[in-house]
Amino acid sequence: MCLNKNERIDMLYSNDVKIIQSAEVFSFSLDAVLLANFAEPIKKGSGRVADLCAGNGAVGLFLSSKTKAHIVEIEIQERLADMAKRSIKLNEHTNQMEVLNIDLADAYNYLRKDSFDTITCNPPYFPNLNDSKKNENPYFAIARHEITVNLEKIVEIASGLLKMNGKAYFVHRPERSLELLTLLQKNRLAPKKIQLVYPKKEREANMILVEAIKDGHRQGIRFLPPITVYNEDDQYGSFVQEILYGGKKAE
Repeated sequence: MCLNKNERIDMLYSNDVKIIQSAEVFSFSLDAVLLANFAEPIKKGSGRVADLCAGNGAVGLFLSSKTKAHIVEIEIQERLADMAKRSIKLNEHTNQMEVLNIDLADAYNYLRKDSFDTITCNPPYFPNLNDSKKNENPYFAIARHEITVNLEKIVEIASGLLKMNGKAYFVHRPERSLELLTLLQKNRLAPKKIQLVYPKKEREANMILVEAIKDGHRQGIRFLPPITVYNEDDQYGSFVQEILYGGKKAE
């Protein structure tokens, strides 16, 4: 596998997935791992899964061990899409996965509406405000801020791609949870499961995971037990240790 300048290969040890990364562009972090763990993609080979705002392909690759369905990753940044394609090849998943290097707003030009069983998305977390401080590195700025697409458009596209009773999975910041839940309901996506992630005990949550079902009943939201990332000794807690390493040790 040919690596480009300043690239490296990182591992998710729990399922032996290799990811091509670079410090020059936005790399996957714990939120991608938590989203893939939280998601319950359709399992059958005839199913279809789409990962929106895919970055370097981490979420889709992490999902590949949970399903035989075809996985489409959508990423607007050419360099990240190229890294995702090479990671797919590195993991020998070219028969199961593909990458579309497109603007999410153009998704319907490439993908049929109402044709996906599962959608996942780790979107940019921050609104693109005039006074918001953005990273000078455009790869980081686009990944973190809603420069090329906003949450409203993401939820609209997710709903449009999903079949009736298809499931969508999002990870976001708690401070935008009301906006996210409102947009989901506006776009025929009924929130069904919510899980909060806390960095440490007695700290405020810094992530929220949400499952929604297209045209599902509005009642019956389940709040799952919270996840606490770090123990008092600043080491990963047992749950996070398991999803990162699966009993294996990092080399």
